[in-house]
Amino acid sequence: MNISDVARSTGLPVKTIRYYEDIGLIAPARSDNGYRDFSDSDLHKLAFIGRARSLGFGIEACRDLLRLYNDQTRASADVKRLAQAHLDEIDRKIAELGQMRDTLSHLIDACAGNDRPDCPILADLAAAPDHA
Repeated sequence: MNISDVARSTGLPVKTIRYYEDIGLIAPARSDNGYRDFSDSDLHKLAFIGRARSLGFGIEACRDLLRLYNDQTRASADVKRLAQAHLDEIDRKIAELGQMRDTLSHLIDACAGNDRPDCPILADLAAAPDHA
């Protein structure tokens, strides 16, 4: 299967597929003319990586997940630990976004939004950072 067919089948851009090959996540065979020749296994790996990436897993986590997927002696606890660490990171980011939202909402509420030049939003952005 050529790279265009694989891209259509997996929904991944050709550039992304080439990148995954460059970093060693996949290693399609090469035909005599040098073109990539993707196997069903390559296609499955790319779909697997695409799904993991859609859940926010980074490249190295995808590499670890692929390794665990291919290791028939793995413990599911290893997979769960990796997924739990990722979920913890997502929760941390959600909390940070919530704090950012609350701060910005407060600043917007404090701004009169009229023709006067004073603006609490700009004043806050210009203030020295609080390292408390």
